[in-house]
Amino acid sequence: MAEHKEESESVVESMMEKISEKIHGHDDSSSSSDSDDEKSKVSSAAASASEAMKEMKKKVYRLFGRETPVHACFGGGKPADLILWRNKKLSASVLGGATLVWILFEVLEYRLLTLMAHCFIMSLAGLFIYSKALTFVHKSAPNIPEVSVPEDLTVKIARSLSYEINRAFAVLRQIGLGHDLKKFLMVLGGLWFVSILGSSCSFLTLFYILFVLLYTLPVLYEKYEDKVDAYAEKASIEAKKYYAIANEKYLSKIPKGPLKEKKSD
Repeated sequence: MAEHKEESESVVESMMEKISEKIHGHDDSSSSSDSDDEKSKVSSAAASASEAMKEMKKKVYRLFGRETPVHACFGGGKPADLILWRNKKLSASVLGGATLVWILFEVLEYRLLTLMAHCFIMSLAGLFIYSKALTFVHKSAPNIPEVSVPEDLTVKIARSLSYEINRAFAVLRQIGLGHDLKKFLMVLGGLWFVSILGSSCSFLTLFYILFVLLYTLPVLYEKYEDKVDAYAEKASIEAKKYYAIANEKYLSKIPKGPLKEKKSD
């Protein structure tokens, strides 16, 4: 076996030497003008190939029509790092805390008011005993930091919430006026799905499920985004076909509301 391997390696080496000699001989015999023409042809071919690659990248289907990376879609910075598990210890601690809260309130049937009262009792009792112990041994009292909610943060949260609520009301108003049948059906389907979830589980369980999905689906999608986008493209094509058939047979026959509102005198 060893002799056979040595013979095959020697044959491959000899063939490679012959090919390299032919290439070098052809290069030496060719003129400088031919080499310039070949270089220009190679550069033009490379440029056309790069343009074709750019066009291929532009035509790649991405879920929800996104054009930016997943990290940028979540706003970048620390919140995106937290959701995409850039800092695994911090993300695991947040998920563990949410799981602990769900176990306390759903599994052990703890109450929020009771939990807050017990936490305040334990913290105040511990601080009181600790400060009395320090005065008993003739030491200074502990330095308890002042806690205050910054005004700018509360204003930003209130503004963002008001903006989202107003936008939701505007969308609901447009749907109620009958301007967009597709959004109307999507909202009805979403509300129907939420009603089914609400009848099968509590609000806290639903919130915990959404929280876990938020912490698992984005990182899995970022890892397997090419495969997911390929399947999503196929599903989108099939959904558009069925929607076109339904629109032609049923939805197009439904009368729509007025496109413009009448101006009041």
